[in-house]
Amino acid sequence: MSEPFELDVDSGTDVADRRDEVVAAVETHASEVARELARLQGGDYGQRTFGTDAGEWTLKYEAGTVQYLRFESGGDQVYVVSTKQPPEPAALADALQDYDAFVAAFNDHVASLEGVLDDVPTDFPDVASTESIVQERSRVLDRVREVADRMAHELSRYEGGDYGSFTTRVAGTRWELKWEDGSASYLRVGGEGGVYLLSQYQPPSARDVRELAGDVPAFVAAFNEHVDDLDADLSGVSL
Repeated sequence: MSEPFELDVDSGTDVADRRDEVVAAVETHASEVARELARLQGGDYGQRTFGTDAGEWTLKYEAGTVQYLRFESGGDQVYVVSTKQPPEPAALADALQDYDAFVAAFNDHVASLEGVLDDVPTDFPDVASTESIVQERSRVLDRVREVADRMAHELSRYEGGDYGSFTTRVAGTRWELKWEDGSASYLRVGGEGGVYLLSQYQPPSARDVRELAGDVPAFVAAFNEHVDDLDADLSGVSL
């Protein structure tokens, strides 16, 4: 009877090396499938599952690289290709018995789409131009910007700072003029989540301009009343 620990331990190197060779070969071939699938699906990354008589194969890819190739059968699954760890050799061997069926399923998928776009029309209606709408919106907003900058300049002179804001209500709606360095930074109507009639980013819609531009004179009038009140505050001061 052998003493404890005297039995030789068989090396798994040969099996592991062969497993790695097989996985590398599968990965190279599956990468071709991944590239064609990416072209078909129109993106740099994604995944798709293909059914066979023996089970299901799921290929996940990203930027032309196979992220994983998984085979599921009878409740068991094996990652034939994975970025994490290699498969167990016996499970790999079983899965690869069905690999040709996976490739055939992919080829059938491609074949099923052949000619599907042949009768799709490509004669489309002319696209309407927005030029006149954009020009008219710009005309109105340029005038609003001119007035708002004038208000910002006056506020900057009076308050003596680099930035600030003027807020009032017009027809029950909050209007806020934010200014910086003597120019209008934004003119917002409706508080947080409201419409930016003026901003440093994108312009408002033509419908919003039409709805709000009519209240700009009342906003300017409210500003003028504010200035008049400031003037009245100092009218009785004598030195």
